[in-house]
Amino acid sequence: VQLQAYGGGLVQAGGSLKLSCVASGRSVSDYAYGWFRQAPGKEREYVGAITWNGGFTYYADFAKGRMTISKENAKNTVYLQMDSLKIEDTAVYTCTAGPIAAVIGGKTIHWGQGTQVTVSS
Repeated sequence: VQLQAYGGGLVQAGGSLKLSCVASGRSVSDYAYGWFRQAPGKEREYVGAITWNGGFTYYADFAKGRMTISKENAKNTVYLQMDSLKIEDTAVYTCTAGPIAAVIGGKTIHWGQGTQVTVSS
């Protein structure tokens, strides 16, 4: 599966942004999908994940209540809606695909390119 993430940009603190991750190739529905982020000088950090079948969602503690992962089957797209953004949310956001446990653990082989999210004061 190939992944392409987009939708990043510059947003003021307190604002919202919605990222998209488009999956292509065979067996798109066989995978779970997740979002990770990496801020400058920091390690990659898990944000959340969603199963393709059933749409079960999982979130890192910092994402609960502010970030929502959803999907649109017809468009093979997974979304990350981010609200009440904080300066510390500034990072490159990347999507990934694989078995749900591997996605949550960041141990997958399918990664999209990142999209930059910058939150300003």
